[in-house]
Amino acid sequence: MSPKKATTGPAMPGAVWLRERPPRRGQHGLTRERIAAEVVSQLDRVGLDGLNLRALAAALDVHATTLYWHVAVRDDLLDLAVDAVFGEMPLPSEPAHDWVDDVRAFMHNLRTALLSHPWSGALASSRPLLGPEALARSEFVYAALTRAGFAGGELTAAAAAVSNLVIGSVAAEASWQHDGEAAARQAVHEHLRVNSHTYPAMAELSPHADDWAAQFAQSVEFLIAGLAVKARP
Repeated sequence: MSPKKATTGPAMPGAVWLRERPPRRGQHGLTRERIAAEVVSQLDRVGLDGLNLRALAAALDVHATTLYWHVAVRDDLLDLAVDAVFGEMPLPSEPAHDWVDDVRAFMHNLRTALLSHPWSGALASSRPLLGPEALARSEFVYAALTRAGFAGGELTAAAAAVSNLVIGSVAAEASWQHDGEAAARQAVHEHLRVNSHTYPAMAELSPHADDWAAQFAQSVEFLIAGLAVKARP
């Protein structure tokens, strides 16, 4: 008998973490973790447009219908993959003495994990991050900011600023990283130069000034400096 399909539940990204699954039958050793690992592997090879349910089932050595106990829609696969990427980010066993050290390490470690899978930054920005790995890391940064004295709406805003800076910068960096990046930057610079009367500040920038890692590190320090002004430890 084919496995019963997972109930659809709320029709939205992130729903895979919110719905109840039907009773387990024979699943050929299939787990969400195995599915997630193979989805990550496929996305690394072929990108979001190339993700294929039949190819996924074949790689897992199961019939496509067997996947339905774990996933109901394609978005479920993407949610599992994003959470697996968050799981690659290390978490310390104990908090640092200074909350700043934890926030800084969180941001750099999350950037490293997301850049290892160039599709993941844009994908992470498009859905609620409700998986256990993502939530564990959110809890870590919330705890660090709580030690800084943030609470209520300010705590939520501070945590959003931290995560959004990382995810947004990774998505931007990944969108530029291709064989034609140098030529594309030169074209943008030329466009700004020709239109310097409209964009005078940006027209002065060098087309070769962008070092993604250095730019990110400076952005992190700007954000932490702003948070420190508001902190009440």
